[in-house]
Amino acid sequence: MLKQVTETFEFINLINKTEATFAGLTRKDERDYPLEAIREALLNAVVHREYSFSGSTLVNIYEDRIEFISLGGIISGLSLDSIMLGVSQSRNEKLANVFYRLHLIEAYGTGIKKIFTNYEKYNMKPIIRAEVGAFQVVLPNIHYKKIEEKLLGDGFLNKNIEKNTTKIKPLYMDILSFITNKNGATRKEIEEYINLSQTRVITLLKEMLELNLIRKEKDKIDRRAYKYYRK
Repeated sequence: MLKQVTETFEFINLINKTEATFAGLTRKDERDYPLEAIREALLNAVVHREYSFSGSTLVNIYEDRIEFISLGGIISGLSLDSIMLGVSQSRNEKLANVFYRLHLIEAYGTGIKKIFTNYEKYNMKPIIRAEVGAFQVVLPNIHYKKIEEKLLGDGFLNKNIEKNTTKIKPLYMDILSFITNKNGATRKEIEEYINLSQTRVITLLKEMLELNLIRKEKDKIDRRAYKYYRK
């Protein structure tokens, strides 16, 4: 589980772009999403979900937001308002204690507050939704309006933004982990590792190239083949 959490965080961090602004000679770099907010939303989704349900914890990445959806909803007796105040009642005490001992959780009941604190200086705020059987944290892209304005100015804005959404795929993480450990891998090696068809692997690699997650270079030994490397 810890490996999955770490790899998911690393994946999100890979596509969390940096925008530079200048005030005179001073340069300021700012990520699309505050790293601490990502960390807390991810940990919240893992530590507080209901593990008697067989469904997956979801991390959906869009141009304008990242959604973290965990199963289980709010524990009986608590409300969304009480959670926003910092009230905490762990659904998985042993798991929460392990994460606490690993210093991944600093104090119980502070995660949601930290998420909102990281957005205090911006015009947009995170969204928290609690439904029967599910809990959702939505982190907005702090640079999305700037992106939209630029696209409008250039005349390239696609009005149907949802068409350009990208869901995080566990297979991306599997491939990234594999090619990192091997220091580069051919398409055939990737096919054998994840046990998928050539057509499916070609599609996945194309998507990952477009997302700037990997790069493609000619194999130094077999010049007819290409190797894929982590960016």
